[in-house]
Amino acid sequence: MKSIQISLEMAQRVKEFVNVTQNFPQEILLKSGKYVVDAKSILGIFSLDLSQPLTVEIYSEDCDELLNSLKKFEA
Repeated sequence: MKSIQISLEMAQRVKEFVNVTQNFPQEILLKSGKYVVDAKSILGIFSLDLSQPLTVEIYSEDCDELLNSLKKFEA
């Protein structure tokens, strides 16, 4: 498992983030405090507190391309 911190403070960035994650087969979760949602679910993401940094957890060792795609969202 690998994890990074991201920021998704605007609705447009949430949409871009979901579009990126949907292109990868890995299981990707998004955490905010005690809440965890599927990072490919736009409704799930909007249920989180987006004013705070979020943690992305990727459950795959082969995720370098995905991590590079997510760099623009890093907090």
